[in-house]
Amino acid sequence: MKKDGKADATITTAVARLKRLSKLCNVQEPEQVKTILATVEWKNATKRHVAQIYRYYLRYINKTWTEPKYTQESRLPFIPTEAEIDSLISAGSPKTAALLQLLKETGARIGEIEKLQWTHIDQERKTIYITAEKGSNSRILPISPKLIAMLNNLPHINGNVFQTDKHGLRTTYEALRNRTAVKLNNPRLKQIHFHTFRHWKATTEYHKTKDIIHVKTMLGHKTIESTMLYINIESTIFLTGTDEWTCKIAHNEQEVTQLIETGFDYVTDIDGHKAFRKRK
Repeated sequence: MKKDGKADATITTAVARLKRLSKLCNVQEPEQVKTILATVEWKNATKRHVAQIYRYYLRYINKTWTEPKYTQESRLPFIPTEAEIDSLISAGSPKTAALLQLLKETGARIGEIEKLQWTHIDQERKTIYITAEKGSNSRILPISPKLIAMLNNLPHINGNVFQTDKHGLRTTYEALRNRTAVKLNNPRLKQIHFHTFRHWKATTEYHKTKDIIHVKTMLGHKTIESTMLYINIESTIFLTGTDEWTCKIAHNEQEVTQLIETGFDYVTDIDGHKAFRKRK
């Protein structure tokens, strides 16, 4: 994987999943692995990822297999309320609270936050530089004086803002989240992962601006197709006004851009074309 240019974090995750698989079957035997993947109660996305990792392992031991195919489930992410997010922030230690506030304000990935350095924070301009991961774009984003104050309260030991890697940050956060869910008698909190903050930020930012290009830039997406998911989520969560719609069909990229710029929301694909609508 290293020779193929995979990041260290990706390799670490792959090793962990391969170890997990080895506890369920003999990974030297591809047919046993197929049987386990066919019967274990994992999501298709997880099975597909494990199958891809196993392909690397087989190459390492000079074996091959006919890789099973798994259809990606079409699922919309869970979007909590702002009050639920704030309840987790207020329950955290200064370090965890600053981390969660940073995720809330920027919609950054936890891997991007892991690489954050003090020199990336411009206190005078109230901005932060996000170094991209997963093939996305780096970006400069505004942050609040509240967040700057929370970050300044953290120890300045070396160049990194957070001294723990993302796995340690995740372990600490999940313990906090589960305690808070029990304390507040709100099991919905257990559905809030680090990436949930990114989904929440994208959805609420689109609701405020109706500017999908702005949201795309904020998230660092390379293509707008990845960002358009949040149009559907926003239109469902923030149902307002009349139920009468103006509907349009876009046949090419130029028409898609024109409709988005005039306030139309993407709905679905129909016969290879994209359907949009806007409230009257």
